[in-house]
Amino acid sequence: MSHDLRLLSVIVPAFHQERTIGQDLRNIDLALSHLEDIDYEIIVVIDGTDDETLVHAKKAAGKNTHVVGYEHNRGKGYAVRFGMVRARGSLIAFIDAGNDIKPEGISMILSHFRWYRADIVIGSKRHPVSKVNYPWYRKILSLGYQTLIKILFGLSIRDSQVGLKLFRRQVLEDVLPRLLVKRFAFDIEMLAVAHHLGYTRIFEAPVELDFSGVSTITSANFWKSIWSMLWDTLAVFYRLHILHYYDATNKRRWRYDPELDFRVNLP
Repeated sequence: MSHDLRLLSVIVPAFHQERTIGQDLRNIDLALSHLEDIDYEIIVVIDGTDDETLVHAKKAAGKNTHVVGYEHNRGKGYAVRFGMVRARGSLIAFIDAGNDIKPEGISMILSHFRWYRADIVIGSKRHPVSKVNYPWYRKILSLGYQTLIKILFGLSIRDSQVGLKLFRRQVLEDVLPRLLVKRFAFDIEMLAVAHHLGYTRIFEAPVELDFSGVSTITSANFWKSIWSMLWDTLAVFYRLHILHYYDATNKRRWRYDPELDFRVNLP
């Protein structure tokens, strides 16, 4: 697939975001319009069409925005990858919908990317100049999870879960065909596999976010998500260090999906 060396592609996965997606896209478009020396495209991926997210996304889409998607929900990881393989840029980022993360952070991760000549830049709640508002129990869980990540994968990062990340295209071309996680812990699978393949220039950038509106600690769905993320994380460790599934020698075992593979030309 041809790509534009002066183009930044920003993927916006959206599931049940009918209330916020319009403002999301307008805010992201405005933030990106202030970038200098680079063009941009926004690819919003509708992860299931059982509400009005698609309708509102199309209404809010500007000239640089492309709306794509599919009928049934498949998970955030699938949605991000679905958008990435349709991206034309040499730099590819994703940012969560929902207005929790300020899109002005995209310019910050882009600056860090250029300054450090990075492979990957990730938004981090624990960056010294980040401005964050999120519940105490999430802080505790996040700290515990990042400790686990450092032990399992040797990733020297303070935060891996913020939904704002930027990649060199070459990193994704090497990593995406190997991935399996479509819902929980897909961020970790991407980072761990990239690091394993030698893309070790991974840096953190500050973000501004507000998670004060998330579900309470008593939510059954919240705890189910935590358990699923831990399970998927351990599965990534098993595939990486025990099965060596992600190694090129196991290429024949990778699960080929033409919708999620850079190696095919998509319309």
